[in-house]
Amino acid sequence: MRNGALRVAVVGCGNISGPYGETIGAYPAIEIAGATDVDRALSAEFVQRFGGVQYASLADVLADGAVDAIVNLTSHGVHAEVTTAALEAGKHVHSEKPLAATYGEARSLVELAEARGVRLSCSPITFMGDAQEEAWRLVASGAIGTVRVAYAEVNWGRIESWHPRPEPFYRIGPLADVGVYPLTILTAMFGPARRVTAFGTILLPDRLTTSGEPFEVAAPDFGVAVVELENGPVVRLTTSFYVMQHSRQRGIEFHGDEGSLFLSSWQNFDAAIELARNGDSPQPVPLPHAYPGTDWGRAIAELSSAIAEHRPHRAGGAHAAHVVEILDAIVVSATSGRPVDVHSSFARVPVPSTNGSGPD
Repeated sequence: MRNGALRVAVVGCGNISGPYGETIGAYPAIEIAGATDVDRALSAEFVQRFGGVQYASLADVLADGAVDAIVNLTSHGVHAEVTTAALEAGKHVHSEKPLAATYGEARSLVELAEARGVRLSCSPITFMGDAQEEAWRLVASGAIGTVRVAYAEVNWGRIESWHPRPEPFYRIGPLADVGVYPLTILTAMFGPARRVTAFGTILLPDRLTTSGEPFEVAAPDFGVAVVELENGPVVRLTTSFYVMQHSRQRGIEFHGDEGSLFLSSWQNFDAAIELARNGDSPQPVPLPHAYPGTDWGRAIAELSSAIAEHRPHRAGGAHAAHVVEILDAIVVSATSGRPVDVHSSFARVPVPSTNGSGPD
């Protein structure tokens, strides 16, 4: 780190890199060193917008001693490969989700980071959002009593209707692409999962890109899983790349002995929160200073602070690996028709005491 700022290079300059560049740039604790992509036009566009140098390859990024960390925004299937190379080179890593394709790969990355003495951070990071943290505090304070059931809805619509390159999303399906958001929030709040029972199917196998090119769906585009948490509620998770976005069910419901709480979005930091005690009408919970939308840079800024303060960072690799094991168990359960145990764990972060901090 130079002058207290974490110098990061972005690897993979696709659709999500713009929101990352915009939010990272708002933090003095982060400096964009540059970017690379196999499509050099994309990395050229990124550095033109957000600064830094255009690296010819990942190898060039890793050879630059001035780069402290990489932000891995590559396609899902190469997350583990790119992260491995960066950790081997002694770089800290923040990776987009999922951390890896299998729990075995994810666990290997956690162990590699520990062996190299570098940090491994991973999305989703929306448990750090203002609304999500407020919901967490309310639940932890006993506002609705002991929570015994949570409903998480992930109706993400048909990716091909807006994304120029939808094929990679349909190779992993909505579970691994967006189901990880509520799974990460719920395990952050309540701790690790211990058993899952699931169903999955392909509803619409033949799709067209926005340019009219046909492609096939490789992973279930619809699924339902019951996830039993070790010290918390039973979770019903629904994921879909079929139900269109006009479905309003894209949030989390928490149901406790004394009431219920509704978080309207597991992604947006300014999501609406409604609290209803048993027998009463739902009442909105004010969030006067919530970040509008999603602050993708928040976890990287928190990583920078954690390194400087010699403390654990919040978006830990072991937590992300645990979520990958849940994904693996859901796939096995949906395929076999039987419950599947989950064995891994992670060091939990404390209940947040204040709203998530934005740029200084």
